[in-house]
Amino acid sequence: MQIKVNFLDNLRLEAKFDDFTVVADQPIRYKGDGSAPGPFDYFLASSALCAAYFVKLYCQTRDIPTENIRLSQNNIVDPENRYNQIFKIQVELPENISEKDRQGILRSIDRCTVKKVVQTGPEFVIEVVDNLDEDAQALLMTLPADNAATYIPGKDLPLEQTIANMSGKLADLGMKIEIASWRNIVPNVWSLHIRDADSPMCFTNGKGSSKESALASALGEFLERLNCNFFYNDQFFGEEIANADFVHYPQERWFKPGPNDELPQEILDEYCLDIYNPDGELCGSHLYDTNSGNVERGICSLPYVRQSDGETVYFPSNLIENLFLSNGMSAGNTLAEAQVQCLSEIFERAVKREILENEIALPDVPQDVLAKYPGIVAGIQGLEEQGFPVLVKDASLGGRFPVMCVTLMNPRTGGVFASFGAHPSFEVALERSLTELLQGRSFEGLNDLPQPTFESQAVQEPNNFVEHFIDSTGLVSWRFFSAKADVDFVEWDFSSNNEKSNEEEAAKLFAILEALELDSYMALYDDLGVQACRILVPGYSEVYPLEDLIWDNTNKALYFREDILNLHALNDEQLEDLVERLEESGLDNYTDITTLIGIEFDDNTVWGQLTILELKLLIYLALDRLEEAKELTETFLQFNDNTVERGLFYQALNVLLEVVLDDELEPEDYIGNFRRMYGNERMDAVVGSIEGSVRFYGLTPTNMQLEGLDKHLRLIASYKKLHAARAAAAGL
Repeated sequence: MQIKVNFLDNLRLEAKFDDFTVVADQPIRYKGDGSAPGPFDYFLASSALCAAYFVKLYCQTRDIPTENIRLSQNNIVDPENRYNQIFKIQVELPENISEKDRQGILRSIDRCTVKKVVQTGPEFVIEVVDNLDEDAQALLMTLPADNAATYIPGKDLPLEQTIANMSGKLADLGMKIEIASWRNIVPNVWSLHIRDADSPMCFTNGKGSSKESALASALGEFLERLNCNFFYNDQFFGEEIANADFVHYPQERWFKPGPNDELPQEILDEYCLDIYNPDGELCGSHLYDTNSGNVERGICSLPYVRQSDGETVYFPSNLIENLFLSNGMSAGNTLAEAQVQCLSEIFERAVKREILENEIALPDVPQDVLAKYPGIVAGIQGLEEQGFPVLVKDASLGGRFPVMCVTLMNPRTGGVFASFGAHPSFEVALERSLTELLQGRSFEGLNDLPQPTFESQAVQEPNNFVEHFIDSTGLVSWRFFSAKADVDFVEWDFSSNNEKSNEEEAAKLFAILEALELDSYMALYDDLGVQACRILVPGYSEVYPLEDLIWDNTNKALYFREDILNLHALNDEQLEDLVERLEESGLDNYTDITTLIGIEFDDNTVWGQLTILELKLLIYLALDRLEEAKELTETFLQFNDNTVERGLFYQALNVLLEVVLDDELEPEDYIGNFRRMYGNERMDAVVGSIEGSVRFYGLTPTNMQLEGLDKHLRLIASYKKLHAARAAAAGL
């Protein structure tokens, strides 16, 4: 994790990381002001807090109340060597906690991450650099310097060279990549989480059978998402980029809708129109670009090559971001390597959807077949030894698709997790199923899995597939677990064993699509220095329902974004118009404003927690429409899970509105005790909100220039690095 430190007045220091700021000081006896804990105090507290976290985690997974559990840490200093200290952590447990759980809680404390790092002994490297931001890859792991060359199936270059090449490309772009966490809880299953230190919203997860293969996976995924702009999906790029020569890519084109909002003739083709506009309901305005919001330019469209005949077809950027998420994108050492990864993921997700929605019972992989892959068997045994039964299934549907499935059962909670993986190689597909299962997860994380169901409607609900796509935590049918398989086991193999294996394998995967009478469209991206591509298979590889283009399009942000960002500058007439549009939109009151308008607010601010319901409530207060404000306040208090501070503000607002709106009650009769209950500062805000002297309490003013929105500005700064690289590559 990157922590940037600023020097404040006297001995005060300010550390910034993610969306947090921590201030440290020194006691007055050490010439400080005593305004905050010292750096060493934070270090001591981190150990105690980490221990308490693991206690809480243990208790939560076993429904053990923590109200009467107390934990304390004392550090005992050696009088002859103050750097030699004993950290004594004591925990007080209620008598009703069993001996088994007492030992379990002690073992959980022993797993404290801070403790383990201290015990291992971190290595400190202290150096001077010319520019903190230029040492871009300083936070990646150190690779062996002995010219090692580790080849794995699917990669056209050794892992070491792949990592060096990809990390070098990221450094050239000015991306400072840091490894936030590693996981290796069973043998031969590694995963990690990497992110841009300057814009942590840009992150990926990697997985593999070794730490090197997991890192290569994460870097490849990071580059694929940069090339396909996935990190910035649905986000507002700002007015500068919205009016630049290009918004997404230099090769984009903009087409105007017809006079009656008809779709431009230049976009899509007949094959796609039959899929996306079968009833003629799709309009040009449905396809305006969400990122730029520049309606005057028309519909931003990106060129894709139709694989059946090599013709170029223009797809609206809006259609792609609304329906496909990250499905069908990849970056690799070569184009063929990227194509195989793209197509494998497309088949993995499409076949998974078919199996889950049709509640297909898959055949088990015979033990003699599994025994051919001892590394995978060791990982499965590691899970079994921890009490998690594992089912290994052939998901090829009779040898038709290169897909495997590993399903984990959790007897402690009754939850299950069906993990799928795909690749032309049987072994690689099986390995990917297992590593996907544990990607970024601890054993405790396996306690939140949903239970299977016999309710077919719940399994087939479109959003269930979205949950499976995001993190594989959607519902699974009990019928999936039938011992009587609906298809036969096939020990399939779509792989090739020659120097051009990826090229041959890509051809085989394209042939499967052709046999299904599906056309595919591909865009190539190499302007960031790597081989990347995105493949769309209309009617097959979408993640969200096709009707979302009409009924839940992300460009609904364009109807609200500017007014919400300029909220404090709107007059009453404009506020009336905004709240009326919100009421008539039919949007869920609990939709957060971050999602609605595509702006990344700091999660720790009122903006970051703001929902449509609370926004309407604040507008009604500003308009002196107190009855509507009272109604929404009651709803907020009943169903909202905002911060304690925000909840108390609305509790106070609710009771004062009750008095103000009752003709028989006088506010001066109650305000004194309201102040005793809620405090003067909070009641001043409540009174001011009702009287009109306080508008939009807790929301700091901003505007279309995004003033004060540092988190979103960091995201835009990240995107501008790509924009500049693309402009340079295009000679613009």
